[in-house]
Amino acid sequence: MSSLKFGTSGLRGLVTELVGLPTYAHVRAFCAMLRDEGEAAKPGSDVLIGRDLRSSSPLLAAQCAQAIADAGLVPVDCGPVPTPALALAAMAAGCPAVMVTGSHIPDDRNGLKFYRAGGEIDKADEAGILAQHEALALATAPDISITARQRDVLAPYRARYVDFFGHALDGLTIGVYQHSSVGRDVVHDVLAALGATPVPLGRSETFIPVDTEALRPEDENLARRWASERRLDAIVSTDGDADRPLVADEVGRFLRGDLVGALTARFLGADAIVTPVTSNSALDRPGSFDKVVRTRVGSPHVIAGMTEAEAAGAGTIVGFEANGGVLLGSNVMLDGRHLSALPTRDALLPILATLALARATGKPLSAMAAEARFATALSNRLQEVPQDRTAALIARLDAEDSGFRDTAFAAHGAVVSRDRRDGLRLTLGNGATVHFRASGNAPELRVYVEAPTPEAAEALLTENLAFAAAQTR
Repeated sequence: MSSLKFGTSGLRGLVTELVGLPTYAHVRAFCAMLRDEGEAAKPGSDVLIGRDLRSSSPLLAAQCAQAIADAGLVPVDCGPVPTPALALAAMAAGCPAVMVTGSHIPDDRNGLKFYRAGGEIDKADEAGILAQHEALALATAPDISITARQRDVLAPYRARYVDFFGHALDGLTIGVYQHSSVGRDVVHDVLAALGATPVPLGRSETFIPVDTEALRPEDENLARRWASERRLDAIVSTDGDADRPLVADEVGRFLRGDLVGALTARFLGADAIVTPVTSNSALDRPGSFDKVVRTRVGSPHVIAGMTEAEAAGAGTIVGFEANGGVLLGSNVMLDGRHLSALPTRDALLPILATLALARATGKPLSAMAAEARFATALSNRLQEVPQDRTAALIARLDAEDSGFRDTAFAAHGAVVSRDRRDGLRLTLGNGATVHFRASGNAPELRVYVEAPTPEAAEALLTENLAFAAAQTR
C-alpha cells in the first residue's frame, strides 16, 4: 500500500513513493482540474513552483515543472522559498502554484502543496485532483527535458512585512534558530530591517525535522542554552517550509503555537479567530475575542471557518492552529499601514506580531505568556502507528457505555464530555482534557493534554502516551 495521501496540508508520503510517476501524475491531475474548471485554461498560463531545503526537493520540483509543461502550461521556478511567499506571489499574479515540501516530517518523506490563483486548495479540490489522477491513468513519467524560467518571489514577501511593521522591533536582540528552514535568511533579514539585532544560531546544511507541535528535546535544550549564554529578548524559528513559527521567551522557553496565534490576533485587533479543536480552551474564555470558530485540524478547515466568520459579518479575521501557523483572513489597517489578507499558513507574521506586541507593551514574552492564563497544554506523538490502530483505539474509547473508557480515566474523575470533530477529545471530571487523533501527514498517533499545572500536564501526557502505546501495539 502506498504511503501517499492528502493530509492536513497537501499530499505527502515517502520519497521513494513520490519520485517519478506519482509526482508527475498528481501535478498533471492538478493542471487538468484547473483546465476543466476554467482556471489556467489558456495554453501558456504560468504555474509557480517553490521548494524547501530537503534533499529530494530539487528533483521533485523539476518533475513538477515537466508535468506542468506537458499539460500545456508554463512552469516558473521560484527556487527555495517559504510556502507563504510562494502563495503570496501566486495570488498577486493570479496564477496557480505548487510547493514541494514535507514541512516538518523527516527527510525520507516529502510532499506537494497545491494553490489555486485565489489561495490554498480545499478538501473538494483534493477530491478533484484524485478524480483527475484516476481518469488520466498515466503509466509512465517522461524524462526531464525542460528548464523552467525563474522568478524572484522573496522581494515582495519581505516588503509586505517591512512596510507594515516599520520600526516596530527597534532595540530588540533576537536569536534566529536557522537549522534547515527555507525561511532562515528571510527571517533574519526582515528582523534587521525592522530595527532588531538578529543573532544567527544553529544553521545546518542537512535537513532537521523541526516539528513546532512536538519539539525535539535537542531543540528545547539548545534554546535554553542560547538564552543563558547570550542576552536575548527572544529566540525565533520556523518549521522546514516556514509556514509554522517557533517563538521562545527570554529564558528559552517555547511558547505554544496557539498562544502565539492569540497574541498575533490581539496585536492585529481581531474580532474573530478561527482555530482547531486542539487549540487551548482558554481561547473560549468570555471577553477574549468577540467570535471563536472551532474547526478540525488542518489549514483547509481553518480556511473554511474563516469564510464562515466573514459571512457572519466579522471584520478582522485571524486563523491559527495549535502548531502556530497563522492565516490572515481579512485585510488589516493598523496605524495607517495596510496588510492584505493571506489565507494560508505563515510563520513570519506571528513571529513579528508577537515581538512587536512585546516591545509595544514593554513586557517580556514570559510575562505576556503568564498574563494569557492558558491552561498548561502539551502534546507529543507516537511514531509508526498505523492509522487503523489509532482508529480502533478511538472507537473503543468513544463507544457508548464504554467500560473501557470508564476504567481508563477513573482516576481523573471519569469522562464528562466527548468532542468528535477531529479524533476524540475527552474532558475529564477533574477539568483536564485528553485528545487522541491520527496525524494527517504520517503514521503517527498524536496525544494532546491540558491540565491546571505544568506538573499535572506532564504527568497526564506521559500517562496517556504510555496508555496509547500499549493499546496500539
